[in-house]
Amino acid sequence: MKKISYKIIKLLEKKKLTISFAESCTGGMLSSAITSINGSSKVFNLGLITYSNKSKIKILKVSKKTIIKYGAVSEQVCRAMVKNVGKIAKTKMSVSVTGVAGPGGGSKEKPVGLVYIGLKKNNKINVKKFLFKNAGRSYIQKNTVKKCLRLILRAIK
Repeated sequence: MKKISYKIIKLLEKKKLTISFAESCTGGMLSSAITSINGSSKVFNLGLITYSNKSKIKILKVSKKTIIKYGAVSEQVCRAMVKNVGKIAKTKMSVSVTGVAGPGGGSKEKPVGLVYIGLKKNNKINVKKFLFKNAGRSYIQKNTVKKCLRLILRAIK
């Protein structure tokens, strides 16, 4: 992951872009993947771990009604997270992640391994849905971070 994180930082720097993250199920792993690289402070503005619904509402200003209607793991919440973290951090790019990392917490509608990744560049928001195999919490978190990094790299290029 270090290689791709390094590429991201160099490209963001070259294109004079800054980035911010709002993480839930990855618990800071995405921010860590970027900040483990020397020079990341030039492009990385903010990483928020809004794990609870309360923090999504209070810090990220996600509507309580949206969370009640769709659930924290939903396209709608992911979209609000990515939009609002970019506003808070005043970055050109932002990423949000919400999902069910397991081993518990899954349901028929929202199984363990279901993850939404939101990416905002300038004013364009794209939310993608992924279903990672239920091979343990760590597996789901690591693969979510890898997927995020690939999506970021693609969006910058």
